[in-house]
Formats: sequence, C-alpha cells, structure tokens
Amino acid sequence: MDQRPVYGPTTEDASGPGNGPGRGARALSGYFFLDRPSPRRAPLKLAELVLSLVAFICEEIVSHCTQCGGLYFFEFISCSASLLSLLVVIIYCTSLYDKVDKDKVAKSDFFITPITGLLFLIASIVFACTSDGTSPETAAIVFGFLTSFVFTIDFGLLNFERKSQTRKSESTPRALTQPLNA
Repeated sequence: MDQRPVYGPTTEDASGPGNGPGRGARALSGYFFLDRPSPRRAPLKLAELVLSLVAFICEEIVSHCTQCGGLYFFEFISCSASLLSLLVVIIYCTSLYDKVDKDKVAKSDFFITPITGLLFLIASIVFACTSDGTSPETAAIVFGFLTSFVFTIDFGLLNFERKSQTRKSESTPRALTQPLNA
C-alpha cells in the first residue's frame, strides 16, 4: 500500500490567519450585503419578507372558515408576497446582484413593490370583511395591514431616492462633445 500523507501541501494549518474567532462573520460579510438597495430601504426589504411570511403562517393556522374566498385570496397574496420578497432580498443582499443587470433589478423592484403592497392591502380588506373573527384570522389580518404599510413606505422611499438621483444627474455639468465655434 501507498503511505502518502492524507493532507496535501495546499491544506492550511488550523492556526492559520483565516481561522479563529470571528471567521464566520468575515466569511458571511463577503457574501451577504445589507447596504443594498440602500441603507434606508434594506431594513424595509427584510421587514417586508418577515411580515408577509408571518401573515402567511398566521393564515395557515386558521382551521375553519364560513366564507373561505377571502381566506384563499389572502393565502395566495401572502404566499406570493413572501416568495417575491425573498427573491428580492436574495438578489439585493448577495453577490448575485453583481451578476445581473442593475437597471432591470431596480425597474423590477419599482413595479413589484407597489403592486404587491396594493394587492396585500386589498387581500387584507377582503379577508377582514369575510373572516369569522378568530384569533389566527385577526393576527393574519393585522400582519397583512402592517405588511402593506411597509410596502407603501418602501415605495415612497424608492420614489424619493429615484427623484433625488434624477436631480443629481441633471445638476452635474456634462462635458462638451462638440467644439463651440464649429
């Protein structure tokens, strides 16, 4: 039998510079970024994800309903909002953002945020009108309204940032491309 060493020369010693306390946080910080889309909107994106997921979970706890149409509509919207929010958070907060077209991501976010917020508001109103008033239904409705409120705030900040970027780009002087006395 061949008696070669198990570890090759490229293996680092356990006491190397990259190991030790805090290694996981540094490794995570290289792959997960909380400063996109902006420092003000990133917490809102996470809140949208968490609140829509909690609304969906609360709705799933409901065991009986007399008018189930509102419940099913709320279930569809809250599940869709959770998945869309998860997708947006994954794109913004990982290195995947560097690999996709940033203009398309911003444009998608510009349309996804208000539409999802509006549909969540409509679903919450419909569910509130058709619910039986049980505790899980009430919790789901409250989280539904909170989620639609957070989506509205996020869309407001998105519009504000877009307008301020437009003003900055209009106010910056541009270099002349043609001679003045041509």
